[in-house]
Amino acid sequence: MYSFMGGGLFCAGVGNILLIVSTATDYWMQYRHSNNYMHQGLWRYCMPGKCFTHTDSIAYWDATRAFMILSLLACFIGIIIGIMAFIHYSSFDRFDKTFAAGILFFISCFFVLLAMAVYTGVTVNYYGKRYGSWRFSWSYIIGWVAVVLTFFSGIFYMCAYRMHECPRNSNAH
Repeated sequence: MYSFMGGGLFCAGVGNILLIVSTATDYWMQYRHSNNYMHQGLWRYCMPGKCFTHTDSIAYWDATRAFMILSLLACFIGIIIGIMAFIHYSSFDRFDKTFAAGILFFISCFFVLLAMAVYTGVTVNYYGKRYGSWRFSWSYIIGWVAVVLTFFSGIFYMCAYRMHECPRNSNAH
């Protein structure tokens, strides 16, 4: 059980760091415009030597930002509850922290998956038609890695929960 929880905490910790890096950095996409290579993130776009804040309130950026922030919060709270479950901190006896942490990791995975899907769909449809030479960059790829890590965090914690529940249920018979 503890090996699953340890694996879950490791994946969640790395996933949370990657979510922060992905959300904060300016390399979601790179493209060529007027013979200059440019790159952009969720908050800024950069030309050679200068970066500018996105001043337009474009729905897909706002949605992607919101989903990434919600994913970060769910993952962070899941880590706190997961640590409490790992060290047997019990302030609520009827509240199974292992199960709750697993659910929070799945919620985090869902939110980052939504963010990536929205960004991917709009970017491919918009930039794919407008610019010939563009590509997704490393901040975007890190976001997809965070999807996988938060998913496996949830899996690990659900496995730990099942291992914890099975001995309890077999003693009841």
